Amino acid sequence: MAMDQASGLRQWASQQAAGASTCPAHVAETLLEMARPSSARFSDTPARRSPSPSGAAATPRGVGSTLLVVGLTQRQMERARELLAHWHAEGRRWVGDPRRWQLVPVAVESPHLSLLAEQQSHWALWVEADPEAFRRAWRLLLVLAEAPGPRQLLLMHPPGLSRRGLLDNLQQAADHYLGIDLVVLA
Repeated sequence: MAMDQASGLRQWASQQAAGASTCPAHVAETLLEMARPSSARFSDTPARRSPSPSGAAATPRGVGSTLLVVGLTQRQMERARELLAHWHAEGRRWVGDPRRWQLVPVAVESPHLSLLAEQQSHWALWVEADPEAFRRAWRLLLVLAEAPGPRQLLLMHPPGLSRRGLLDNLQQAADHYLGIDLVVLA
């Protein structure tokens, strides 16, 4: 089955190169990386472990974990990296070196969302601190629930945002109504 999936991804990548797809290049690169046999990707590391934002997954030498981020564009990805640096400075050891994380923005409109959710274990949802933040985040979560997308996401937000209010409400609503676990570190 893995060979069929890899073959399909290679065929899709060929179409992408020919301009037949609307999927962003960074998503295509991620899909192609996933299509390579695990022995080629992780030559001397054990198999990937189950999803856990609180622990680091097995990673190849010199490369950090991949974190797929919903709610930010490629141009905004530095904000997520700054938050990882902030958490690292606060003593959250699971972050490790924030520069080693490969941050990949994923649009919920991507036709490859369910495939990525099956293949990747580290996901995050970016939430702003403005009055419309809950509504935007809720819409993203609804799409993730229907896709089907990941069922556990790290909740990322600007540093200094209190857990009370927006973050707690979003976490509780996602769990109760959608069965999505949002891991809040505020």
